[in-house]
Amino acid sequence: MAENYDFIIIGAGSAGCVLAERLSASGRHSVLILEAGGRGRSPWIALPLGYGKTFFDGRVNWKYEAEPEEALAGRRAYWPRGKGVGGSGSINALVYAHGLPHDFDDWEASGATGWGWDAVRRTYEAMETQVAPDGDCRGSGALHVQDVSDQIHPVNRHFFDAARELGLPLSDDINGAEPEGAAIYRINTRGGRRNSSARAFLKPALRRANVTLVTGALVERIGFDGRRAVSVEYHHRGTVKTARAGREIILSAGSVTSPRLLQLSGIGPAEHLKSLGITPIMDAPHVGGNLQDHLGINYYFRATERTLNNELAPFMGKVRAALRYALTRRGPLALSVNQCGGYFRSSDGLNRVDQQLYFNPVTYTTTPDGTRTVIKPDPFAGFILGFQPSRPTSRGRIDLRANDPAAPPLIRPNSLATDEDRAQVIAGGRLCQRLITSTALTGLVQSAMGPDLREMDDAAILEDFRHRSGTVFHPVGTCRMGADAATSVVDPGLRLHGVTGLRVVDASVFPNLTSANTNAPTMMLAHRAADLILSDL
Repeated sequence: MAENYDFIIIGAGSAGCVLAERLSASGRHSVLILEAGGRGRSPWIALPLGYGKTFFDGRVNWKYEAEPEEALAGRRAYWPRGKGVGGSGSINALVYAHGLPHDFDDWEASGATGWGWDAVRRTYEAMETQVAPDGDCRGSGALHVQDVSDQIHPVNRHFFDAARELGLPLSDDINGAEPEGAAIYRINTRGGRRNSSARAFLKPALRRANVTLVTGALVERIGFDGRRAVSVEYHHRGTVKTARAGREIILSAGSVTSPRLLQLSGIGPAEHLKSLGITPIMDAPHVGGNLQDHLGINYYFRATERTLNNELAPFMGKVRAALRYALTRRGPLALSVNQCGGYFRSSDGLNRVDQQLYFNPVTYTTTPDGTRTVIKPDPFAGFILGFQPSRPTSRGRIDLRANDPAAPPLIRPNSLATDEDRAQVIAGGRLCQRLITSTALTGLVQSAMGPDLREMDDAAILEDFRHRSGTVFHPVGTCRMGADAATSVVDPGLRLHGVTGLRVVDASVFPNLTSANTNAPTMMLAHRAADLILSDL
């Protein structure tokens, strides 16, 4: 027999955890959360620098791959996605970036009415507690955002000196009033531990009697009564079960899986569904389309002074870092690998930011170790300078590969498909080239590791990018939000066009990619979506 709930949330990721807490808070509504992965209890998830341990761990990571792309020298891109409670927010590198005001004004201009900067700014303020280095707190939201400026490695000073030398701006807070420029990245940690949406929102929600979490629940399809979504079929412990929703089903499975679940349920490009033996309920060609993602590249350098490599590569260095973390919840293990970077314009004539930079006081080697892949700091001093163009214009797709919820997705990013994107790559490479050849950084460089950016012309920058760049793991847009059903998948209330009782609430609804990391705007979107859902009751 089917179990009955007011709300069924498919996916306990960054968005789903926020929704579960907010929809259950009044105690009046029963909430079921279905998560295909596990509980996410690996100690490497809680440890901020444990990102390196979860990056290739199939127990907490779906480890997807994109189709080979000619524009990327025929390579298959690796697409890690979170597998378990907390979703990708449990395995990401913790950079907490709102995005820039114009990102959201662009959302509204594209048809996402009510999602402009003024509205989302208020949601961020309600959701967050800002924590200063001395522990002073501002705000009262569940999500703690930590200023770690007192803990970053001393070698980072060269990055800020280089920015000053080139006349580039500096920012005290990329989420503040003046976000543009070289900055120390804020991270969502609390007490030195990852403060993901699972910890900040779902954990307290699970103490309520009206919240049920089922892990290891692989959703097979959403059931409809005519054009109304009424139930969810899922596979759990060898049995197919059915849960019914009295009010709404909310799809929060992420940009890779949400469009696939719609297609499995008969909503998607009709001809593609028929080719897989799925009877279409509704021809919705944009389901799976509008895929956007950040592509980035790192340049590796041996350093002339000590970096994190000197602390974390030796055995005794690891012991000292572990003891410091155990006793104080501070030090390199309590930080992101991405310590500094920021928003930049690659040239003075631009009217908005076009690049995000990273400066990391560590280099590392990725090596196979039996059935595992291990990331290890190099046994010599080194650092990374990298960039990603902030607002790519290329668009790809994610679709079903087979009529099987367990089959891997068909990911076709369509990278570097536009002249504008290729020009942005060259512009970002040139900006990094100016930085690395500045007096401030020249003295830090002992030698380049691999391709030497200092010696590249425009053609070489682009060719190197084609051979070495990769996703920065920010896929969005595959269930695009907009007012017009002819060009989007959900309306500005996140209700699926053409049906009732079903919303999509995750990064797949972003009309456009924000200028930086996407975890913060995904949680913001879910927090605001809960208000919209409750206001419709």
